[in-house]
Amino acid sequence: MKKSLLLFVAVFMMLGSRADEGMWIPSLIGKNYDEMVRLGLKLSKQDLYDINHSSMKDAILQFGGGCTAEMISANGLLLTNHHCGYDAIANLSTVDRNLLDNGFWAHSISEELPAQGVTALFLQRIDDVTDKVMKAVGTATGEEYTKKLEAIRKEIEEGAAEKGKFVANVKDYFNGNQFFLLIYKRYTDVRLVGTPPKSLGKFGGDTDNWMWPRHTSDFSMFRVYADDKNEPKPYAATNVPYHPKKFLPVSIKGVQEGDYAMIFGYPGRTNRYEVSYGVDLAVNVTNPAIVACRDLRLAIIKKHMDADKSVYLKLTSSYSRIANYWKYYIGQTEQLKRLNVVESKRANEAEFVKWQRANNKDAALLASFAKMYSDYTPYAKHAVYYNECFRASAIARMASALKPLYDAYERNQGKTLAPDTLKKYTTMAQNGYRANLKEFDLGTEKDLLAQMTELYYKNVPADQLPDIYTKVIFNKENQVKCKGKDCCFTGKTYAEYAEYVCKHTFIIDSNKFNDFLKAPSFEKLKKDEAVVYAMSYAKNYATNYQPKVEAFAAKKTDLTREYLAQKMAQSGGKNLYPDANSTMRVTYGKVKSYSPQDGVHFKYYTTLDGLMAKYKAGDDEFDAPKELVTLYKNKDYGRYADADGTLHTCFITNNDITGGNSGSPVINANGELIGAAFDGNWEAMSGDIAFDKKYKRTIVCDARYILFLIDKLGHADNLIKEMDVRQ
Repeated sequence: MKKSLLLFVAVFMMLGSRADEGMWIPSLIGKNYDEMVRLGLKLSKQDLYDINHSSMKDAILQFGGGCTAEMISANGLLLTNHHCGYDAIANLSTVDRNLLDNGFWAHSISEELPAQGVTALFLQRIDDVTDKVMKAVGTATGEEYTKKLEAIRKEIEEGAAEKGKFVANVKDYFNGNQFFLLIYKRYTDVRLVGTPPKSLGKFGGDTDNWMWPRHTSDFSMFRVYADDKNEPKPYAATNVPYHPKKFLPVSIKGVQEGDYAMIFGYPGRTNRYEVSYGVDLAVNVTNPAIVACRDLRLAIIKKHMDADKSVYLKLTSSYSRIANYWKYYIGQTEQLKRLNVVESKRANEAEFVKWQRANNKDAALLASFAKMYSDYTPYAKHAVYYNECFRASAIARMASALKPLYDAYERNQGKTLAPDTLKKYTTMAQNGYRANLKEFDLGTEKDLLAQMTELYYKNVPADQLPDIYTKVIFNKENQVKCKGKDCCFTGKTYAEYAEYVCKHTFIIDSNKFNDFLKAPSFEKLKKDEAVVYAMSYAKNYATNYQPKVEAFAAKKTDLTREYLAQKMAQSGGKNLYPDANSTMRVTYGKVKSYSPQDGVHFKYYTTLDGLMAKYKAGDDEFDAPKELVTLYKNKDYGRYADADGTLHTCFITNNDITGGNSGSPVINANGELIGAAFDGNWEAMSGDIAFDKKYKRTIVCDARYILFLIDKLGHADNLIKEMDVRQ
């Protein structure tokens, strides 16, 4: 066994006692096996991960690039969260056939709807490539390290991809102290099978988001299709349902407090080895800045969505994405403060320095962190406002897509560009434009442009602002000179400025934009007011602040890599596990209630009774279909009721998850699906930075509630029959 892998295995072996904390790599899960069995697991190590035979990992897939899903039939049927399928469902909806609001159930294969752009990624194997990567990068740091790492990563990935047969990714673990190659098959023919109405799939809306108790039926169903050899193939009418190596049986027995619970999935990012200086910056600078920008952005979008149903369908996916992490950053900041995470990390860092000195290590490492963060802090807020405020407007993003072309003209002193150069940059601009076009609404955009421009001005330090404010918006000399003319901005308000920009640009008209790309010129770019606006911000940022951001990121990469290497040495592997990095992980624990504060205890489950107690007919967040109300009144729960006659909607476990785990299967001791994970709880929203054993909970949609809605509300017994449902 390689030396690097020996160190990695040592880390895992030292961590057996922390069942609920840690996101484990499935190929090495055998090192946790005894603890899993002690908690109740009845499966073998090979049942969990085996590269030669079917195993649990073959039933799990990365869905759409940012969520998790699981196979629940032999015919490619998958289950994920409603919010993971939200974009696809919205794109398939129209005002006349509103699948998002009304729900959808395919009662036969022929009724399933192609979900364009949705992908299903199945893990084939994991290989350790640490030695090869480390040899290639050597002792390089900074930009040299990045270049060497990218070169060796590209070499390994291209070799493993076998000319496009596989998707190959080299991922770093422990902040660059370990490297693994992950091989996938990507399927692109994915079709919508079923979804509950939005009123149930998002029941509770922003109010209940990240909260417990919860009653949301956060699930949707799709099917993966393949060619006649079960291999990936783009959408075709001749494609057939994919046959997975493994699928999960579904248990409707129900769960009890203390039951074993295991989650496979693709957690996105955690940052639990962040130093105190980084947490302090997040709490006091970056998180509040993100929240302020998203506060305004959400209010603007919602106003326009409420006024027009077609705008609602166009923008609802974007709104949901923005809102989710708007509340996340509010909660994270609150919990980091409540748990005194900065102070706790400082105490741990003091112990770390003592260990360094005792072991002849460079004790200046943390001082280097301190200086790095101190140097960067004056620009951190600007970096947030550039990305969250200026780029909130699609007009700004579309115009910014022309910057490479604009820069090329400037380098060439405005002269005609070579055909190859022109093709390169116009293609880039076209791709950037198209990416923003599907969520473009002019009325919304005018408001965003006006109010985000004002917000930027009021919050970014005056000496860091782009020159658009002095040269155009507040240029009184220009306003007097051009009064009554149409050649420059002569208004007094940001709203007037937004109108002026939109009146003097080809950006907002796709036909005019395409015409420009057919015959581009520097003169046309310089006269376009949206381009003038965007270039002012983009050039200011690229010239004066992006280099500082990139230097900070490079320095942080170097320092954190060394910090993690020393932390691993300090602990001998104890209490260390790799941060989440969008690769498959396993977490295990129990179904478990909790007490969020003195005198309050939350049960481990919720029921339909609780949903009906929240129900408000016609409400944006707490409405429910009339059919469900009738089923509730008649107590028509079928075989999905609990032993006490209630219908359980959700339950909680103490599993360790984060963003990307959305849609992950929650699996019992026998390897059966008992629910779909969809959220974390408010009291533990510090979890991506600091895990809290006392409060951390995963919120799960109960499998019985899911099947009840498919059966009783959707009348899709064809789907129930397709699954292996176990009492």
